Amino acid sequence: MTFERVSLIAHADWSVNPGKRWMAVAILQPDHHWLLYEPIKVLDPSGYFQALLSLQVTAGCILAGFDFPIGIPNSYADRVGISDFLVFLSHLGKEKWDQFYKPAQFPEEISLLRPFYPAKPGNSKRLHLEQGLGITFDKLYRLCERGHHNRRAACPLFWTLGGAQVGKAAICGWRDVLSPALADHRINLLIWPFSGRMENFCQSGKLVVVETYPAEIYEHLGLSFTSPYRKSKRRQADRLSFSDSIITWADIHNLELKIDLQNLILEGFGNSLIGEDQFDALVGLYGMISIVLGSPDAWEPQLPELRKIEGWIFGQSQPTGTSNIITNFL
Repeated sequence: MTFERVSLIAHADWSVNPGKRWMAVAILQPDHHWLLYEPIKVLDPSGYFQALLSLQVTAGCILAGFDFPIGIPNSYADRVGISDFLVFLSHLGKEKWDQFYKPAQFPEEISLLRPFYPAKPGNSKRLHLEQGLGITFDKLYRLCERGHHNRRAACPLFWTLGGAQVGKAAICGWRDVLSPALADHRINLLIWPFSGRMENFCQSGKLVVVETYPAEIYEHLGLSFTSPYRKSKRRQADRLSFSDSIITWADIHNLELKIDLQNLILEGFGNSLIGEDQFDALVGLYGMISIVLGSPDAWEPQLPELRKIEGWIFGQSQPTGTSNIITNFL
């Protein structure tokens, strides 16, 4: 992939909770160095992309990352006859898909047209989702959500229970951010990898969305959550233990951190609940910058099941034995 024309990189730590939506931004300056700002709260999802466009200092492409799933499991697409995620996205919330964004409260409400479950905790079981969709739980994972040697498995899209669930953030992101922007011809929005190859559309005037997963890039940045003891991004002391690494990484890669951002890092992102969200927003941004700078190499999936239906996590490497994995998994 080539990213020579990228002039603004943004990463959003997303949530269904408005208070937990935070964005970190790096802006290319006229002297060609990247300037990073303190994470800010996303107040208006519908105006998110217009806000990014207003921040550009030099002409170029905007690369915008979101840490919610973008794509659907191939097993589900098979059941509902979907061959193109972007076409599918344009229909959601309308006509027969009018209940899609409303998580089922009771097992009997689950269907292929209403696949998210549960609406809230309370005697909810994975078996309910399996029976309602006619798909076994292990088949509800997209390939990129499977665990590998660097991290454990992510949570499947349609299961909306537990601290690791991402389905409700996806509902908000698809409904309130991506779908309106795709329909707005004033915003030249492309979503990787569904819209095509990155090398073909990462150019001036384009706004390119990618899916991110901060846990995917912790190791690339030298952030270990297991040594010398198990750490948590929810604890200020543990976030503080990463401060030297975060600042050193910026120095090594010639990034300029605004003073407010430096102070935030040196304070472990504070002792409030939003510290975790600000941390993930910045770590996700660092990961995107590392890919734009060439390390790690960003894998470009070629298989139609990934390019058109499931999507891929930006910066996640090619699985070993891809053809066999796809055959066995999909």
